[in-house]
Amino acid sequence: MDKKYRRAVDAAAIFSETDLSGRITYVNDQFCKLFGYPREELLGANHRLINSGQHPGEFFSAMWRTIALGQVWKGEICNRAKDGTLHWVDTTLVPVIDDATGQIERYLAIRFDISEKRQLLHSLQWRVGHDVLTGLPNRTYLSDLLDQALEFSRAQNLPLAVCMLDLDGFKAVNDGHGHACGDQLLVEVARRLRSIVRGEDVVARLAGDEFVLVLRHVRGLDELHAALNRVLIAVSMPYAIDGKAIKVFASIGVTLFPDDNEDADTLLRHADQAMYVAKQSGRNRFHLFDVSRDHEVRVTYQTVERVRQAMAGNELRLHFQPKVNMRHGAVVGLEALLRWKHPQRGLVPPREFLPLVEETDLIVEIGEWVMEQVLIQLQQWQHAGQVWPVSINISARHFQRADFVERLRQVLQRHPAVSPRMLDLQIVESVAVENLAHVSTCLQACQALGVGFSLGGFGTGYCSLNDLKHLRTQTIKIDKTFVRDILNDRDDLALTEAIIGLARAFGRQVVAEGLDSLEHGQLLLRLGCEVAQGYFIARPMPPEQVPGWVRGFASPPQWQHRPDLQGESDPLPGDSLWPV
Repeated sequence: MDKKYRRAVDAAAIFSETDLSGRITYVNDQFCKLFGYPREELLGANHRLINSGQHPGEFFSAMWRTIALGQVWKGEICNRAKDGTLHWVDTTLVPVIDDATGQIERYLAIRFDISEKRQLLHSLQWRVGHDVLTGLPNRTYLSDLLDQALEFSRAQNLPLAVCMLDLDGFKAVNDGHGHACGDQLLVEVARRLRSIVRGEDVVARLAGDEFVLVLRHVRGLDELHAALNRVLIAVSMPYAIDGKAIKVFASIGVTLFPDDNEDADTLLRHADQAMYVAKQSGRNRFHLFDVSRDHEVRVTYQTVERVRQAMAGNELRLHFQPKVNMRHGAVVGLEALLRWKHPQRGLVPPREFLPLVEETDLIVEIGEWVMEQVLIQLQQWQHAGQVWPVSINISARHFQRADFVERLRQVLQRHPAVSPRMLDLQIVESVAVENLAHVSTCLQACQALGVGFSLGGFGTGYCSLNDLKHLRTQTIKIDKTFVRDILNDRDDLALTEAIIGLARAFGRQVVAEGLDSLEHGQLLLRLGCEVAQGYFIARPMPPEQVPGWVRGFASPPQWQHRPDLQGESDPLPGDSLWPV
């Protein structure tokens, strides 16, 4: 080698030469210093002297094939020093070719020590994938580990449990003993979790006091329950930290693959949902995610979102069902009923979408939309000289809001031309008795605004006489489930008669729902109920049809006759048991 070039290489790199058999023929001072051998010991020795054993045989076979063909080889090699320490070197192997013969005569090796760089890189990579405090895999690395575990479980058709664990009482430790104590507690919890799971299982820390366990090869629910109970017991054992006795518990949510056949992120979310159920159920316990229930929740969410879009897209409609005084043939009011004009399904009744929506805050938005639309419609009818009070059904979630009265006031203020007395709010009996004090206070505040109130579904709840005394609604509505069977069911007839009697006794108006025939009307009139609504009178109709229907309505002659109370009319069913 040119002496000038060799001096340059010697100053910058770890340099060596070998003959074709691999015996060392030259090393520079940097080589001797890095690997700890005197030059005399190296010269003539085989290059395998510094082999670390870290690379497979195929690695060196490929390397020698390359340089034997006269080509330069570059790569990273781990070499071992005389004292056993390992050094990673960035290596370039150059075959030296004799100009005269064209044959390879020796090999040059130029190395640069990259051990520190690799160690730093490894440290950075470790930090990227691990929680520094506990040494456990973090969220980023967990995602890879869980993906790998799922791929293996799918291929081998093996079950897999994903568990979300949260410490109960950890905040109290931080607040009472300081964050340093809390950190030591987390380290000890991590140690206990690692000690009770198998080698193929995964323990990871997400953040704060949240840990994840991935339990592989779970053979049945009994084995899973036993494993989770061991975790609960291990976590709940007392901790001694800085001379302080610390006690915490765990809540665990778990989902089981392939019963829950989802991706890694979804499984973690399901385990998290189950964990919160465990907390709400009393803590220090585990809860298994319910896949069928989750399907119901997703269906509910999809329905709610579609109804939300329907409201925003002006697909919701109001229809109105008349309430009439059967005796006088007069329309005394209307009930506003919600419909969904679906672009594909046509007119959808509320029973097909409202039950799911009623458990969400969307029902509040719909309730206020209905109020707004009713007041707009009342104003339009009023300008046309038509005046009918309108009843609106108010959901429990809506009525129980703390700001219900104030928001009602704001709606009324936006329509000053409409008298509040034209609005009748209807709440069902079961809602009224759930929180009697709140309902009574709210009811009085609404009535102070001039708004009327009806107690709907009466007879289906558990309203006592004392409750009825405090619920000062102007009207009581007999539930249609009783009215429809009064002609052939003695119990329903007795209940209907009793409700009419209660309404009279408390000075309330009474309205019968679900009137389906002429005979129903005749019997209700004889019982003392003159106001009713139902399909026999009229089905709910769009607002533009209401004026024409009202003009054409006439009460049947049989209803207009007022029977002599001395017995001129036909007897009631079972007259001997239920005298009028």
